[in-house]
Amino acid sequence: MGVEAHATNERVTGRRWTVRLDPVGRGRADVRVSCSRPACAAQVLPSAADGRTAAIAHLKAHLRAGPAPRPSVHCACRAEECHTHIRPAGPRERPVPWRCGGAVVLAVITDREGRWWQVMECCSRCAAAHPTAKVVATAPAAETSARNDGLRADAGASAAPAVHAPTFSAISPHFSHSATATAVPQQASAPRSAARSAPRSARPTRKRPPRGRIAQRLVPHDLRPVALRDELTELGELFRAYQARTEPDLAMLADLHARKAEAFNAWAEVTADTGLRLDARRAEQAAATARLQHLHRIGQAPDGEGPAVVRLLTAPAQWNHARAVLAHVAENAPLPGAEARLLVVMVTLRTAQSGVGNLVGQDIKGLPLQDPEHLVGQLVESGWLGISGTVEELIASRPESPTRISVPSLTPDEDDPGPFTFGRKLRPKLSGWAQRVVGEKKLRKGKTGADVRLLALALATGADGEGLLGPGGEGIGLDALSSWCSVDPADLPDLVDRLTAADWLAEADVTDTLLTGRLTERVLPLGCPLT
Repeated sequence: MGVEAHATNERVTGRRWTVRLDPVGRGRADVRVSCSRPACAAQVLPSAADGRTAAIAHLKAHLRAGPAPRPSVHCACRAEECHTHIRPAGPRERPVPWRCGGAVVLAVITDREGRWWQVMECCSRCAAAHPTAKVVATAPAAETSARNDGLRADAGASAAPAVHAPTFSAISPHFSHSATATAVPQQASAPRSAARSAPRSARPTRKRPPRGRIAQRLVPHDLRPVALRDELTELGELFRAYQARTEPDLAMLADLHARKAEAFNAWAEVTADTGLRLDARRAEQAAATARLQHLHRIGQAPDGEGPAVVRLLTAPAQWNHARAVLAHVAENAPLPGAEARLLVVMVTLRTAQSGVGNLVGQDIKGLPLQDPEHLVGQLVESGWLGISGTVEELIASRPESPTRISVPSLTPDEDDPGPFTFGRKLRPKLSGWAQRVVGEKKLRKGKTGADVRLLALALATGADGEGLLGPGGEGIGLDALSSWCSVDPADLPDLVDRLTAADWLAEADVTDTLLTGRLTERVLPLGCPLT
């Protein structure tokens, strides 16, 4: 015990860090994932399940990238005198703390509700005392007393046994309180004298710890401080994991670039490397760009640039599905003319997911059609539309008794799943969005025709997040617009004037080939920005 107490002055306390899952605010479903490690930025997730998944993934990334448990450190619990592992006392007993002992291990403890996870570099006795501890790596216990005795002994005295690299569990850590702990085998350390007497070819090779890689740079294994080395190694792993994702997450990418900029600045301070400072500056620019792109995708404005646009369709996937429906109608419209095209758009959105749906008379009579009965009859005669009953019954039907309709070309079967990939929940959102656009108040008051409302649909899906028409605000081709609206290109300037009068367009300019301009702020919520 005397030698062990003396060693306290030379040995450091084991590492410990915590990953937490906390609610963002009262009455809100989103949660915040935070980590006590340096340079780990907090992340907000939409639900507790997503937050728990992200927290466990973040913790596993630390465990993979971090160093193994060190056999010479003091138990992390020792700083608290093992107060977290005090045995419960009886009515006449004093609480007795666990004594530290055994090999140093890397253990993960968690609460039973899954609200926090703590990694501790502690002794095996304290790890065993905690009911939820899971040992993910272990190191042979350091023979401190033998080492000190060897320093005082003669040169011929036996030295302390060699310390081998820690043995990691072959099974990934599982952070569930109900899981059983997996015993991690320890490799027996061979005496140093036997190792010296063995042939050189049979001696175990000493390997340096694996070196991390980030941005085509190797992280030196002797880089100090150790926290900076661990942060750079972990960032490299996170960037490679992000590149393997099937879907982009610009908010996550912006956070990674921000952490990279901070870490590279610290690395440059340690090494006085100008190239690292330049890389840090580029990472800061990349973080700002990714964060701005993320705000544009979700329809929000950066801080200090005015209120965010609350869009009817909120996600890029929904915007792309809306464009897919309009493109399908343009290629497969059964009848010519703007009125037929508009009716086909609305019926397609009613039946897009399963090929069948319901219509009432007001759905058709609310559209700017000169002879709706004749037009519906033409669609039925062409075989594109099927209705239960007659056309007259469809026009006269009311919401309490809708008419069942079907579109055979949209009905999925075993060989053909249909032209659209969105689900049942998104279909009514897309249909409601189209009704809001073609039935917009000023378009109705201006008694605009089907061609003007088709142009409004095209421009709503052909502008960027700020309302500028065309990719990069360069405009939309007149040929594409005239084909979609089913009108002659010479008629487009008049349609543009009518949309401008209805406060849909501003700064509009029609050239021989392009329509440029922007959507007004009033109709930005109806837009589906180009991404």
